[in-house]
Amino acid sequence: MSTTLSLDRKYEYRRKLPHYQKPGRALFITFRKNTREPFSERSRDAILQHCLYDHGKRYELHAAVIMPEHVHLLVSEPETKPLATALQALKLSVSKRSTPKPFWETRYYDFNVFTHNKRVEKLKYMHRNPVIRGLVTAPEDWHWSSYRHYALNEPITIQITKP
Repeated sequence: MSTTLSLDRKYEYRRKLPHYQKPGRALFITFRKNTREPFSERSRDAILQHCLYDHGKRYELHAAVIMPEHVHLLVSEPETKPLATALQALKLSVSKRSTPKPFWETRYYDFNVFTHNKRVEKLKYMHRNPVIRGLVTAPEDWHWSSYRHYALNEPITIQITKP
């Protein structure tokens, strides 16, 4: 009985861990749908467009990959408001037009990217993710990705800030 109680407290605490974020610092962010059902192509387009729209307003977007049921972003923490506020706005704009409710998981995973090597590692992970999942044969074939901007210097609606 005491083991169960201590494990419950441990996991309750883990769910409430603070996000260690500092303005201007690069962060690798992952958040996902509340279900494992894939996004429609229209939803993926809307998510990517919203990420691009918020670039320079709510955060500096360095890279984005919209997977079938989750999103990877490499962003810089905003100077004025917490990143959680920007992510909440992004999630809200998509969930208003989507079903089922709740559409998103409430939490998100964040990883502070302190070094150039970690930044490259996260970029490779993000951009190779569609290939590893078997969705496409090459990273440049995934429409909902910033890979073509990095590899071929092609614009994707707006210019993404390269770190």
